Amino acid sequence: MVLLILYFGLMFRLIYLAERQRSTFSRVYMYCVVGILFFHVALNICMTLGLAPSPGITLPLISYGGSSLITFTVLLFIAIKLDSDRQMVLR
Repeated sequence: MVLLILYFGLMFRLIYLAERQRSTFSRVYMYCVVGILFFHVALNICMTLGLAPSPGITLPLISYGGSSLITFTVLLFIAIKLDSDRQMVLR
C-alpha cells in the first residue's frame, strides 16, 4: 500500500508540475510521462492480482531490469530539467 501511495504521489506531483509549464511541449511531455508511469504501474498490479496476462513489464524504479530503470530515470530527469527551465520560456 505504501508503494502505491508513493507512485500516485509521484504521478500527482508530475501533473502539478505539468500544469505550471509555460511551453506546450513541456506540458505534453510531462503528461506522457504520467501516462507511461500509470500504464506500467496499473498493468503490473493487474498481473500480480491475476487480472491480466504477464507481458513482462516491470514495476517502474523497483523491479529488476536495468534498461527499464535507466529509461524511467531518464524520463524523470528530463521532466525535472524542463521544470527548472520554465521561467526562461516566453509565451
